[in-house]
Amino acid sequence: MELPDLSSPLWFLIAATVVFAVVIGRYFLIAGLFYLVFYKWHKTKWQPRKINERDYKQGQFRKEVGWSMLTAGIFAVSGAVLGLLWQKGYTKIYTNPHDYPIWWLPVSLVIALFVHETYYYWLHRWMHWPRIFRFVHKVHHDSNITSPWTAFSFHPLEGLLQALFLPLLLLLLPMHLYVLVIHLTIMTFSSVINHLDIEVYPKGFHRNALGKWLIGATHHSLHHKQFKYNYGLYFTFWDKWKKTESPLFEKLFEEKTGRKP
Repeated sequence: MELPDLSSPLWFLIAATVVFAVVIGRYFLIAGLFYLVFYKWHKTKWQPRKINERDYKQGQFRKEVGWSMLTAGIFAVSGAVLGLLWQKGYTKIYTNPHDYPIWWLPVSLVIALFVHETYYYWLHRWMHWPRIFRFVHKVHHDSNITSPWTAFSFHPLEGLLQALFLPLLLLLLPMHLYVLVIHLTIMTFSSVINHLDIEVYPKGFHRNALGKWLIGATHHSLHHKQFKYNYGLYFTFWDKWKKTESPLFEKLFEEKTGRKP
């Protein structure tokens, strides 16, 4: 089926509205599910301290959702622009899985995640420069104790910097449409899990062959409390290489996962 011409202002607006509904719907579904499971229903099985909403700043969840709505709007415009670029033939997005070798499907996802990690790590460090921080990144760090709702709680300038990544990447990297959807889904799940402040990974996970490279709630919670460590998005390899991983991480992870319910 041929798509409407997104160069038409009306259809561009419709496309942006659809993308907004998808982004904000996915945010509320995933963040809301984790909020209910880990903040409302569980009996602190995953970490020693009891989650109490009084631990959070007054009105924090409401503010996080508000900023996330703005972020979703920015992502929606970015998604509509990406759709227009795809329609005009400027991107490398493809829909026939046989346009490239089948092995390229997982390889393209790994490359995209690696490049995204690299982009975000260095962007994140730049956003922590004092003169940049207060204008771009402070909104996100207003959540000193993070929650699932913190996942997309960005100042619009930071949201724009985040939104630029995929359109720029897809001008150069061939990626199947469904692989792109998987990437976006991983991004949302990862962001929510990392901001839980409750460790969902099991005891010893931070030492095994997979876990030592993945970022989780304990890892990222230290970034929000210490500011100068743990800048990664999905993986720890840049933090390990550049020696920006918090020296408190292993001890805190063991404390959070070592206590019996």
